[in-house]
Amino acid sequence: MTATFSAPTVTDDLEDFAQRHIGLSADSAGRMLESLGYSSLSALVDNAVPASIRQAEPLDLPPALTEPEALEALRGFAAQNTVMTQLIGQGFYGTHTPQVILRNVLENPAWHTAYTPYQPEISQGRLEALLNFQTMVADLTGLDIANASLLDEASAVAEAMLLMRRGNKKKAAAPIIMDSDVFPQTRAVVSGRAQALGIDLHIVDLATDGLPEGDLCGLILQYPGDSGAAVDHSELIAQAKERGALVSVAADLLALTLLKSPGELGADIAVGNSQRFGIPLFFGGPHAAYMAVTSGLQRQLPGRLVGVSQDAEGRPGYRLALQTREQHIRREKATSNICTAQALLAVAASMYGVYHGPEGLRRIAGRTHARAQTLAAGLSGAGYDLVSASFFDTVQVRLDSAEKAERIIAAAESRGINLRRVSAQVVGTSTDETTTPETVAQVLRSFGVDDADSAPQRHDGEPAFPAELVRESEFMTHEIFHEIRSETQMMRYLRRLADRDLALDRTMIPLGSCTMKLNAATEMEAISWPEFAAIHPYAPAAQSRGWRELIDDLE
Repeated sequence: MTATFSAPTVTDDLEDFAQRHIGLSADSAGRMLESLGYSSLSALVDNAVPASIRQAEPLDLPPALTEPEALEALRGFAAQNTVMTQLIGQGFYGTHTPQVILRNVLENPAWHTAYTPYQPEISQGRLEALLNFQTMVADLTGLDIANASLLDEASAVAEAMLLMRRGNKKKAAAPIIMDSDVFPQTRAVVSGRAQALGIDLHIVDLATDGLPEGDLCGLILQYPGDSGAAVDHSELIAQAKERGALVSVAADLLALTLLKSPGELGADIAVGNSQRFGIPLFFGGPHAAYMAVTSGLQRQLPGRLVGVSQDAEGRPGYRLALQTREQHIRREKATSNICTAQALLAVAASMYGVYHGPEGLRRIAGRTHARAQTLAAGLSGAGYDLVSASFFDTVQVRLDSAEKAERIIAAAESRGINLRRVSAQVVGTSTDETTTPETVAQVLRSFGVDDADSAPQRHDGEPAFPAELVRESEFMTHEIFHEIRSETQMMRYLRRLADRDLALDRTMIPLGSCTMKLNAATEMEAISWPEFAAIHPYAPAAQSRGWRELIDDLE
């Protein structure tokens, strides 16, 4: 008798992306419904959702895609985006994501499927990583305590405004002053929040007009400023504090490896973005913002705060601290919403700090600064008027006509480089970790500098900011920032931390309604494609058609 073999038929169910992703079989669904006492899913929904709010018609959605079709659709969106060399700056910069962090954190379900670490027993790995983030931020900002991340820089500055009112009750009704050299997107968000909450906010050109007379509740500064200016704010901060104000500084973490910290300048609060620490542009986010405060303000901090404790046997362990600040515990008096965090991005940024250490971060910052110095020297040597001669990475040029600004922007774009149109007659450029000497030469050519190739490369160690702003204090002195330099060491460290966590890569886990964490591998693959990851949020609209169409489709 001859045996016959019939090839199994691949069913439509197995081809269906949703079925693969969710993985609920008809038998499993039937058993669950039976245990609940319902004959069908429709019967359960009818009983659970009141008819008065239930949608009668099915959702108007396109047909479901298979996984290959979904990837092809993503490639279609990606193809509509244009990858350029991004020198726009304005709070968003090019960076190199170490592949060991990309593969073992951002694309690793052990890290991206875990729930908020409210149960420390199953969250020790993430809590240690977030404590590294807090330590790094506190050291760089020169303040006592940092949180475990916020949503983005603009909303973090708005949170700082609210914190100053809470922490300065005697002056809560007095105005808050924000410098006009704060990033424009931050000014817009903070102004909107102030208007909604009835806060007396004034935007002032402090470099020209100084502090206004009268009572003050708080002061908000950008360091370095939107114009690129690296200014010693210590005297201005002292004046504000003499009048009873609290002071918040929105600071660039990479710049703080070379510049004096906000704490050393006298600030009470520092906020900002950690995007420069290995997190791609992602068309503006997600990125982990930060907030650090001086001792005495920690109970007013928004966001999660990781602390060191002991278990029942006296062994050290990590847990979330001061949780009575959180909305889900004390809604009326909360200073923190449970969703105001970017834990995965904070973990990745912290690992960037662990991997490079303080000396590596200084090298990256020094190279970034040297590229900007080369640009400034070439431009000023060609007779261009620089907006500020004191800077870290941003060089802005004041031109004699809007037409010339337009020509320079277009010339750079033709060379694959995006510059910033600051205003009609001001063009800006911001260097970063990815900026090469060839990029600098191409920018100079775009400005019509004929001898761009011979522009002197600055490596003399003399900074383009005042000597009194040079950072001399140490930072990131904890051993964790000095032990790991090889990829193998980092891979093993990340594995050790992941083994102390519980996520969906191991088993079912408790989930909150705001945190549906199962991201399919197909969904995660595209995040590192340059066509998505390397697009600046303020790039010309024609360069981000794919992103915009994707967002429109979701809306």
